[in-house]
Amino acid sequence: MNIPGELKYTRSHEWVRFLDGEKVQVGISDFAQDALGDIVFINLPEVGDEAVAGDPLCDFESVKAVEDILCPVSGKIVAVNEALADAPEQINSDPYGSWIAEVAEVSEYADLMDAAEYEEYCQNEGV
Repeated sequence: MNIPGELKYTRSHEWVRFLDGEKVQVGISDFAQDALGDIVFINLPEVGDEAVAGDPLCDFESVKAVEDILCPVSGKIVAVNEALADAPEQINSDPYGSWIAEVAEVSEYADLMDAAEYEEYCQNEGV
């Protein structure tokens, strides 16, 4: 299982990459994409939407299920990874390079874990 040390993680298996003081990228972890199976569709959020920590950011359809992806931060969506609309399977092959959205004006964070805490969580708690 790949868990990059520079990212922060949630208990619902999203990751956060800090781009600067008030902007982050959000995606799902290697653990999550593996549990979902082959991702065949993503319903991306819209630029300009408000993001709320703990609320759905978007949803994925995989060969196993439809799953809400929860936003780990509150703020404003300033960019989405449009490439995922045509090729959602990129998340399976590169979950940390395939960010979903960029959120700016971040005002609140969910309970975030560092890589070591997240690895232990995955080993002990599962999905």
